[in-house]
Amino acid sequence: MKSLTPGDLITLEQYAIDRSEFRSRVLAHKKDRQVAIGRNATLYFEDALTIQYQVQEMLRAERIFEVEGILEELESYNPLIPDGSNLKATFMLEYPEIEERRRELARLVNIAERVWVKVDDCEVVWAIADEDLERETAEKTSSVHFLRFELTPAMIETFKSGAPVSAGVDHPHYRYRVDLPENVRRSLAGDLD
Repeated sequence: MKSLTPGDLITLEQYAIDRSEFRSRVLAHKKDRQVAIGRNATLYFEDALTIQYQVQEMLRAERIFEVEGILEELESYNPLIPDGSNLKATFMLEYPEIEERRRELARLVNIAERVWVKVDDCEVVWAIADEDLERETAEKTSSVHFLRFELTPAMIETFKSGAPVSAGVDHPHYRYRVDLPENVRRSLAGDLD
């Protein structure tokens, strides 16, 4: 997939007009790109549309309209768009209660490196986590991580042929495995062009 350029974005004025419709379209699109792994972890798979939405929202919130500021936002967000040989996802640990969240984030250090994707009978692909910056300490992990799953050409071919795909977490304090629903598998296959 190609990186976003300023020409792919909507001006702040036009975005104010189109925001409601654009947001609805993106939220419908995202439903086919998320996978809950157990009760407290979710993978939100990114693509050009989800990243465009994030950039548009940042530009709106920060009132950024100058080219330099737009380019800085694109430089920050473009690495989250899959490039054809990988899947990229935001991994979120979600605990509604503050004390439980604090306790679990302390127990789940290194969890981001223990997230995986598996295409049919191929080898497990472990996440490459947080390439942009360090998101945890020795005492606790973050509730948000950015992951990349780098697939081999054989895995991509198998994935695109309609083979089953699963995802999971293999951490001493959090172990789950799920099969990707067909709508999610089909949507993610489009990232592998």
